[in-house]
Amino acid sequence: MGSGNVEQIFDRVGHFGRYQMFIYLTCAFQNISCGIHYLASVFMIVLPKHACSPPGNVSRIILHNSSMWRLDDIWNQFTSYEDQIVVQLQNGEVWELKRCSRFRRDNKSSLDYNYNGHKSGFSCFDGYIYDKTKWDSTVVTQWDLVCNREWFAKLIQPVFMVGVLIGALVFGYLSDRVGRRLVLWSTSLGMYLFGIGAAFTLDYYSFMLARFLLAIVASGYLVVVFVYVTEFTGMKVRTWASIQIHSFFAIGTMVVALTGYFVRTWWIYQLILSTVTIPFVFFCWMLPETPFWLLSEGRHEEAQTVVDTMAKWNKAGTCKLSEFLSLDLCDPVKKHSQLNGQNPSALFYDWNIGTRTLIVWLIWFTGCLGFYSFSFNSVNLGGNEYLNLFLMGAVEIPAYIFVCLGMDCIGRKLVLFLSLITSAVFCGVVMVIPQNQLVWRVLATMAGKFAIGSVFGLIYLYTAELYPTVVRTQAMGSGSMVSRAGSIIAPISLYFSSIWIFIPQLLVGILCFVSGLLTLKLPETRGKPLVNTWEEATKQDEQEGNS
Repeated sequence: MGSGNVEQIFDRVGHFGRYQMFIYLTCAFQNISCGIHYLASVFMIVLPKHACSPPGNVSRIILHNSSMWRLDDIWNQFTSYEDQIVVQLQNGEVWELKRCSRFRRDNKSSLDYNYNGHKSGFSCFDGYIYDKTKWDSTVVTQWDLVCNREWFAKLIQPVFMVGVLIGALVFGYLSDRVGRRLVLWSTSLGMYLFGIGAAFTLDYYSFMLARFLLAIVASGYLVVVFVYVTEFTGMKVRTWASIQIHSFFAIGTMVVALTGYFVRTWWIYQLILSTVTIPFVFFCWMLPETPFWLLSEGRHEEAQTVVDTMAKWNKAGTCKLSEFLSLDLCDPVKKHSQLNGQNPSALFYDWNIGTRTLIVWLIWFTGCLGFYSFSFNSVNLGGNEYLNLFLMGAVEIPAYIFVCLGMDCIGRKLVLFLSLITSAVFCGVVMVIPQNQLVWRVLATMAGKFAIGSVFGLIYLYTAELYPTVVRTQAMGSGSMVSRAGSIIAPISLYFSSIWIFIPQLLVGILCFVSGLLTLKLPETRGKPLVNTWEEATKQDEQEGNS
């Protein structure tokens, strides 16, 4: 059935009545879980202060010029990675404990903090002692992911994002084959099971596998739910509905911050976060398949049942699909799409379309890289890391409202341009603010996250409007795939901050500035109908050049 014909159905039964509102809020609530699992690792992989564990029972501890009796009391004075802890064991041996090594002094009578005599070096085969001031346990402390094993911890988030990439590809394909509803059911159940499973894993590798599978199903849900709610809402509210569903992802970020503040044991933290999925698992069976997909499969009676239910809930008049089916026989767009919509090279139809595709891909990549860089780096700003992450999530909600209002007032292109350039500016501002000006650094980071959140919210809609019907799905899918590369690189770029603290901001700032300038080469789509053919898409560039 042609898309224009389906819009007439919403004119009959309502564009966003009680039925669509129930479906929208139910699906959007599950989006909170996606936001939770995408950001949950920021506290699970915290690297606390640590030192080699002593090889026996300790009778005395010396740190700098202070003497104490309990190892738990040392961390407030353990200020530098170069610090060492001098301990005397009950057998009289004197040991120097460093972050990744330890030394036994040959002179057992020397308890001076600085010792120049002979000593023997040993590895940390007895494990490590950790600062438990903030967290009782993390994934890092659970499996000693420090020193020569620190890279295991650094792999946790990038591997998760690889799973996100795979999930988007697999479930995007499956939703067109087996239906949206079945994918929503299976991915939601998977989120619950793999989330719970990650909390009870016994070793690092099973934890990584559980998180990887969790990423696949969470990504699958995100991709399909966007299509699902779009196919259930009429054109009058579709733009707002599709953009504001990102707000629930932002709520998930805030839930992570609140849970991390109150729960300081990683597996309990993971367990509590995973329970957010339970309400949706119990109620998702009530969700119907979309009329769009049922009609595309020729299941007209089932589609009619869904439309009748929608009309009943919305207290609207009945709508017979048979009135519109005859219009499909001469739908040239549909026939043309079946013939020409399968070749990926179609995104490079000619020079102008190819240039447009490369610019759109760069914006997708930059938006996702900046989005996760701001979120992950918020816990490294200083001050209260839980409040920082909460604010990074909260600032997204007004960003999406700004997008909805701005794109209809000043246009998609100008909103995107201003958002990218603003994000670049505030990346630079963060770099020049002194480290001790915590409040200003947090405010500048929030402003940058607001701007990049606007990009992230708008690029979905803008991409759909830039391409003709025959390749619109491919354009969305390819852009989403490129963006996942940005989400994989985001946590990796943060690790380079040990070389220079502002490397993430520099990378995001440069890409935002370049992407912002290139955005000016894209055509404006505000107030224009969706293009159906390549000729119409090409005319967009011609009209832009003449304006």
